[in-house]
Amino acid sequence: MDKKLTLKINKFVIEKAKKYAASQKRSLSQIVESYLKSLTEEDDFEKDKSDIQISAFVKSMSSGVHIPADQNYKGEYTNHLTEKYKL
Repeated sequence: MDKKLTLKINKFVIEKAKKYAASQKRSLSQIVESYLKSLTEEDDFEKDKSDIQISAFVKSMSSGVHIPADQNYKGEYTNHLTEKYKL
């Protein structure tokens, strides 16, 4: 069962990713799903051999930064802006 997911991604990354997806004759959703599936599969035996390999371009989009689930990023960003525009 498919379900809709909304992501917030830098517009330049989106543009490049759409071009890449078009060049692979796949949808961006299929590429993102394959990537997320590869991250979350527990062992190689569960992998579906029909899935595409993750390209170097798609792997390069990962920053490798792990953000704690309980981090208050909105509050931290607000604090950052408050400090930045302090007179």
